[in-house]
Amino acid sequence: MGKFNTDDDNIIDLPDPRTRERILGQLSGAAPDADDALQQAQELMYDSWETPDPVERIELAEQALEISPDCADAWVLLAEETAESLEQAIEFYQKGLEAGERALGAEMFAEDAGRFWGILQTRPYMRAREGLANCLWEVKKYDDAINHYKAMLELNPVDNQGIRHILITCLMSTRQYAAAWELINKYEEDFMAEWAYSRALLSFIENGDNPESRQHRARAITQNKHIPAYLSGRRKLPSIPYEYIQVGDKTEAVNFALENREVWRAIPGAISWLMKETDKKRRNRKRS
Repeated sequence: MGKFNTDDDNIIDLPDPRTRERILGQLSGAAPDADDALQQAQELMYDSWETPDPVERIELAEQALEISPDCADAWVLLAEETAESLEQAIEFYQKGLEAGERALGAEMFAEDAGRFWGILQTRPYMRAREGLANCLWEVKKYDDAINHYKAMLELNPVDNQGIRHILITCLMSTRQYAAAWELINKYEEDFMAEWAYSRALLSFIENGDNPESRQHRARAITQNKHIPAYLSGRRKLPSIPYEYIQVGDKTEAVNFALENREVWRAIPGAISWLMKETDKKRRNRKRS
């Protein structure tokens, strides 16, 4: 079940967003086929996501796999809720990936690449692949993780899952700056902090402190003024990221800094260069 922080810090339970796919399927006229084992299994997964009891969720996922081992979402749930190690999670996500590949078939990968996610049947596969890539990154299999992220963007360049926001940090972390520039230019209209601050850092790496990099720096700080304080350590970071963020506010800043502070610290002079802009603005405010 999802959670949402309101302004008064009350917690509101939200339904798992994956349950909306059942409604989308119904609206599209894709009625459940009583004779289709995979569809029966997927219906159990919709039930599972609507169930607050974790034991019951797991039981429903296991039942789904008994009906159809090609139910990728069942493997995803087991990875999320039963895995006792990253290695076990990788095993479950890998099985989910393979299940999704069997369920979709080679023809769909050949004919529908470029519009995945817009086709409901592809989403369990895409969820499994994202989970696998995330875990591979955590166990330091960086190249494997990056290859999965890139492949997912080829399958779904619209990027409903926000894979590009993960990938840009991975590319910056591994100093694949040319690939990072290519990704930024591909999604040049992106308005999230990852884009503005990554563009500024790349420009600093490439050009040093010059008018172009300063322009990117100013735009980034205008986009989210809270990030420099968290990157520099002037403001203390919480230990875990926010589940939900708002563009331009402290929640976005915290999540960005948690994911990217080591990237910035690895570039000599980058953080002090970033702070020059915020310090200048602070001095100007005091004068006025």
